[in-house]
Amino acid sequence: MGSFIEETICSTLDQDYPHIQYMVVDGGSTDGTIEILERYGGRLKYISEPDRGQAHAVNKGFQMTQGSIFTFLNADDTLLPGAVTAAVEAFASNAEVGVIYGNAWHMSGDSARIGPYPVEKYDPERFARRCFICQPAAFIRREAFADVGMLDTHLHYALDYDLWIRFARLYPMKKIDAFLAASRLHAQSKTVGQTGRALEETLRTLSRHYGYVPCNWLYGYCHHRLTGQCLASEPPKLSALSASLAIALGARYNWRSPARYCRDIIQTTRQGLNLIMGD
Repeated sequence: MGSFIEETICSTLDQDYPHIQYMVVDGGSTDGTIEILERYGGRLKYISEPDRGQAHAVNKGFQMTQGSIFTFLNADDTLLPGAVTAAVEAFASNAEVGVIYGNAWHMSGDSARIGPYPVEKYDPERFARRCFICQPAAFIRREAFADVGMLDTHLHYALDYDLWIRFARLYPMKKIDAFLAASRLHAQSKTVGQTGRALEETLRTLSRHYGYVPCNWLYGYCHHRLTGQCLASEPPKLSALSASLAIALGARYNWRSPARYCRDIIQTTRQGLNLIMGD
């Protein structure tokens, strides 16, 4: 991510909120990242050493900071101007909330806006069907992040989706109308370049939390395997073959709930194949 990291750094350092502790946790990059970080050494702290993946790196960075409000950015995502101030003010007005999240943009590899990220109003029951929070546009109370057990280091793709599901069981979350971040879609991002693996991990995560995997995710996985379509920016296209494979795969994941799965197939057909994949 050496070609994106400086834009990510500047989007944080240029925030108008005055009290930000900024920690960059690098896994031992050899793409020019360290040279860029050294140029900003007086305004941020960083470490560069091998780690066990993104979740482990984020948890490590969290434990090295002290702020009462916490967020993390991928090396290719950005905060929008005023994002931190908006989040802090929202927390001040909502003392009981564990997570504040806002709207976000999808942007391309050259930083052009593609369109709005499909963020939705908070409803904890919706997590059983889709991940509707854009992670870089979400801010978390420090004690709440620690209380839910931080990120699951066994996960590499659905780590934010899993986090929101666990959060929803313990803390209320609130959406604000401001645009807070931009999530980048490009060939090297995980949800674009490794869509299949991301979907497989999402299916396992949903099955583990709910004992059920909804039809829209099963269809998306099957359709991607058949066509290679990237699903991060657009829903999967309708296909009789993909639908047949999804029904068969659903028999594996949802064999305990055949009636529910049949109803789900009908509902999904009527409402559309909306996945809302994570970052």
